[in-house]
Amino acid sequence: MKKKGLLADILKLVLFIGIGLFFIYWSFHKMNPEDMQYFMDSFHDALWAPVALAMVVALLSHLVRALRWQLLFKPMGLKPSLLNTFGSVVVAYMANLAFPRLGEVVRCGTLRTSEKIPLEKSLGTVVTERVVDVFAFGLVVLLGLLLAFNTLKDWLYDALLTKVESLPSLAAVVGVAVVLAAIAFVLYRIFKKQLDEKPIVKKVKQLLLSFVDGLKSILHLGPVNTFLFIFYSILIYVLYILGGYIVFGAFVETRGLPFMAAFILYLFGSVGMAVSQGGIGAYPYLVQQSLNIYAIPDPVGLACGWMLWGSQQVVNVVVGMGFMIYFSIKKKKNPQPEQSSEQ
Repeated sequence: MKKKGLLADILKLVLFIGIGLFFIYWSFHKMNPEDMQYFMDSFHDALWAPVALAMVVALLSHLVRALRWQLLFKPMGLKPSLLNTFGSVVVAYMANLAFPRLGEVVRCGTLRTSEKIPLEKSLGTVVTERVVDVFAFGLVVLLGLLLAFNTLKDWLYDALLTKVESLPSLAAVVGVAVVLAAIAFVLYRIFKKQLDEKPIVKKVKQLLLSFVDGLKSILHLGPVNTFLFIFYSILIYVLYILGGYIVFGAFVETRGLPFMAAFILYLFGSVGMAVSQGGIGAYPYLVQQSLNIYAIPDPVGLACGWMLWGSQQVVNVVVGMGFMIYFSIKKKKNPQPEQSSEQ
């Protein structure tokens, strides 16, 4: 089973890297020599101060994530230091570049090394974080789609101009969604017994129950810490979007874009981070597509995407390597005895 699991992980890694390489090929294959020169000139003429500021914002988002992570240890009576939780978070981002979801295990391991916190306890907090992040990301996507509906509709209309005559309004989309949800609910109630026996339905219900349990666990933090947890969760996504908005200042063509453009950029970019390993290739390409909505030339949009993605990864790798050295030194100075897991 372990060999099969390892093989599946390797195949996923190869697939995700392959998708990223395809997007890199596709992005540059479509460029003629003039576009390629425009792309290179965009990098050459870019202002680096906004990029540096965006890197600081990326680090700040990791810091806020570390502060939020600390809160989850309080009900257990554990108080890991901010330095060690922050370092573990950054190392996790670096590890995820090498292998999907490796960071979740790595950050728990580094916290065990530095704080003597048992793996099973830190892994439990990571599961809670993942549940909250899925929920929060869903809300961010929904909010983004609602706020940018007309902009996205106009862009989609232009893209499908030869295929459709009109696109539905927001009210029509919401209305259809409500009707379909109602029909699905009625059908489920009618065929509930038969459906409940299906393995896939059991798995979905189990996932939903674990999702609800994860959200409920936040309420055990107490009123103040629950408020802080929610505040930090919102702030993380604000900083993600703000980083993209700041990078707009690096290019002449993107300096006048509204904050909503950064919101849409984040939505598109998040898809890129999910479909390829570390977002390589896919993230810059989808950023380019998001900026197409605002009539930004493709070479500039692609340069902006690579600038934003590259600056984030430089932060993760450089700072992550620094903390890896720090944790290695700490481990040598303070070797972990087996009984340390009984804290």
